[in-house]
Amino acid sequence: MAISTEDRHRAEKLRILIEYHRKRYHELDAPEISDEAYDALLSELTYLESAHPELRSDDSPTHRVGGAVLDSFKKVAHVVLQWSFDNAFDENDMKAWEERMIRYLDREQGITVANIMYCAEHKIDGLKVILTYKNGVFVQGATRGDGTVGEDVTANLKTIESIPLTLSRPVDCIVVGEAWLAEKELTRINEERAKKNEPLFANARNVAAGSLRQLDPKIARKRRLNCFAYDIDFFDGKKTSLFMPGTQEGELELLRKLGFTVNEHYKICQNQDEIARYYKTWSKKRHTLPYGVDGVVLKVNDRALQTALGHTAKAPRFGIAYKFSAVQTTTVVEDILLQVGRTGVLTPVAKLRPVLIDGSTVARATLHNEDEIKRLDVRVGDTVILQKAGDVIPDIVEVLKDLRPKHSKPFMFPKLVALCGGDGSIERVPGQAAYRCVYKDSGAQLQRKFEYFVSKKAFAIDGLGKKIIEQLMDEELLTSFDDIFTLTRDNLEHLEGFGEKSALKLLEAIQQSKTITLARLVTSLSIPQVGEETSEDLAECFGTLESLVKGASKGVEDISGIGPIIAHSVADWFSDQENKKLLGRLQKHITIVAQKKQRGGVFSKKTFVLTGTLPTLSRDEAKALIKKAGGSVSGGVSLKTSFVLAGESPGEKLSEAKKLNITVISEKEFISILKNA
Repeated sequence: MAISTEDRHRAEKLRILIEYHRKRYHELDAPEISDEAYDALLSELTYLESAHPELRSDDSPTHRVGGAVLDSFKKVAHVVLQWSFDNAFDENDMKAWEERMIRYLDREQGITVANIMYCAEHKIDGLKVILTYKNGVFVQGATRGDGTVGEDVTANLKTIESIPLTLSRPVDCIVVGEAWLAEKELTRINEERAKKNEPLFANARNVAAGSLRQLDPKIARKRRLNCFAYDIDFFDGKKTSLFMPGTQEGELELLRKLGFTVNEHYKICQNQDEIARYYKTWSKKRHTLPYGVDGVVLKVNDRALQTALGHTAKAPRFGIAYKFSAVQTTTVVEDILLQVGRTGVLTPVAKLRPVLIDGSTVARATLHNEDEIKRLDVRVGDTVILQKAGDVIPDIVEVLKDLRPKHSKPFMFPKLVALCGGDGSIERVPGQAAYRCVYKDSGAQLQRKFEYFVSKKAFAIDGLGKKIIEQLMDEELLTSFDDIFTLTRDNLEHLEGFGEKSALKLLEAIQQSKTITLARLVTSLSIPQVGEETSEDLAECFGTLESLVKGASKGVEDISGIGPIIAHSVADWFSDQENKKLLGRLQKHITIVAQKKQRGGVFSKKTFVLTGTLPTLSRDEAKALIKKAGGSVSGGVSLKTSFVLAGESPGEKLSEAKKLNITVISEKEFISILKNA
């Protein structure tokens, strides 16, 4: 297949960008993008070179291992070449790797195997180190470097207490391990740096690598690094009774016997199904570990088979790194679309080249508003870094402008949008970075409002989905929220896809939804600026719908977590005569459960804001614990905020909290407060 000019230019741009980020990571210990984003760029280049062999070159970053040796350190020529593993990203990759090994053994070595056993280990996110011992005494430690030559960091490695200076037996050996920093140590170091107004470290891997590349060993000692040993490159038992085992599992046990610290979570897997179970277990539990882990390393357990399989130019054939699902990756923006929300606000959405992230395929990402588009300077055709945090919808966090196509143009909001109905005109929302439809009762908006009204957050009417709502609107059976409660069997049975049973099932679901809390009722109404958290605050403050209607007109800004913009929106909505009539009609069909106020509790009268992904708690679980302890949760940081509960990949809320001197706590501190209450 002939290569296009576009692919040729793309490959060249990728090589330049990957080489830049490779040096930042391996040589300067100062990466600018995540490992996942780097892997995604490298995977794309690998694909292009595989599809078009004429693109391959000896200096391509797809052929490299590690980085260059820094001039400030003595160079060490490795006795045994140091490799990096190829990556697998899903079960198909793993099966393909196994099939390649079986074919290679049969074709090249004349070895027929029916089943291969594997040693599965954690892929620690640290810095690879090579440790040399003579007569059981530690004589030299080095970094991987470019795989052939590394850096002599013996003095720094001697400060790591888990690296034995003298082994239990007087053997000669070369041992490979991973130096790493505990997450709690990263927190301690950053707290000390913050007091000195020094820049904070981004992650534990950077600190581990930077510590070993310090010219002063005292700095490395203060960092309290750790090390797991996982491989033996050379072994001479001399006059001892020890010998090189025949399995990878045996290697780990020998390392332990010699006095090395070995990660305890390794497991022998009989087949691919057991690998999948091990992978899924640690993918879920990785955040509970004291060290960073970004995947699982699989090695053929039989060392004779390892020797027969050998290595490619870059990596061992007998091992592979099975990476955990990415929370960051790269993809291309194919278009920027506008979607109309339930309140008429227009949200720009990026249509993406489909990409796998955090276990699911993503083809769209919200761009939030015009200001966010300008801040990112995202354009159609751009290559972007996509990030997914927990269950949150993926966000574009960065544009890789080095890969931007020529003649790209900045995105501009149009003046007319067909989805807005009427004349399609739009307007800027006063005081906000958002546009909305001028014609406020467009079909698109109304349908979104109905969908939200019946969603799990609101009335939770099972079976009343988007398609059915659209049909009912087309038949003019739905024009207002209360119409839902007047639907009959005759209304439903003649709709496409409905019969007697399905109609009765939906009517039963509607009947069951009629008892609702005040908070969920307020959520269902699509009041501008009002979501679940504000609805809870209003319900807890007023208790009944009657009190809320009366109190809203007098102002709700004094309620914790509610600012002037939200207060104004609430007052406007409840003052509107049409909305009052709607509430009157709804009350004929529904029963509102009295809202119970939380009394006392360690977080009584305290307001929380959540940001980032918590290690073990989901957002809903954290909110439930806060409310059970008497606190409330707000969507935005203000002077009324008591605590910001921050997890991994926090957003702008963390910066706002620091500006306002709001107390920021981790999940661990949060749980500790609850336990000690």
